[in-house]
Formats: sequence, structure tokens, C-alpha cells
Amino acid sequence: PRSTHCISSAASDVYKRQTYYERKKIMNASVAIQVLPNVTDDEEVIRIVDEVIAYIKSFGLSTSVGPFETTIEGDYDQLMEIVAGCQKVAIAAGGCDQISTYVKIVYKPEGEVLSIEKKVTKHH
Repeated sequence: PRSTHCISSAASDVYKRQTYYERKKIMNASVAIQVLPNVTDDEEVIRIVDEVIAYIKSFGLSTSVGPFETTIEGDYDQLMEIVAGCQKVAIAAGGCDQISTYVKIVYKPEGEVLSIEKKVTKHH
């Protein structure tokens, strides 16, 4: 078995090698993820969640951070690797030994899903 660091690092390296155009043209899924660290201190929650958000953003995909969840859009397989990595990043951040994660997935194997931009731009 590979270590947590190797899994997320390897996934990140593969996708970072793709050009921006290659990443943008594959958008058959959208994922909303909420990571809740099992800690009582609000500042610790924010610190750990900030590390998870930084991890998500490191992939360079279209991302929208909200007060309850972060939405990412792109290729389904890549998004599932990112979701798996989020739990590992939260635990690796230290300060908690357990997290709860809630995920919503929209997947369209043939074609593209409705983009974040099309869903929310008129409301901002």
C-alpha cells in the first residue's frame, strides 16, 4: 500500500502535467464536498478546512468555495481521487483523529454537466 502523501502527490503530479486546455475540456462531473473535522475549537475547524481547500485548489480546476461546501468540476475520475485525498489531507493536517465528509456528485458520462458559472453567475 502507498502512503497518504504518495497517493495525493501522485494524483496531483499526473493532473498538473495536463495543460489547462486539457483539464478544462473534460467536465463530465461536478462534486460538492463538505469536510467536518471532529474538533471543538472553531479556529481548528477553519485551519483544517483551509488546508483541504488549498489541496482542492492545487489541481487548477474550476472551484467555488461556499460557507458550507466547496464545489469542483472536471473529469469524474480525477474528482473521485480529489475527494479521497480530502479526507487524508484533513487527517494529515493534525489536530483531529476523525472527520465526517459529505459529498454530492453530478455525473454525465456522455457530455458535460451544467457548469458552476452557469448555475450561479446571475446570483452574484
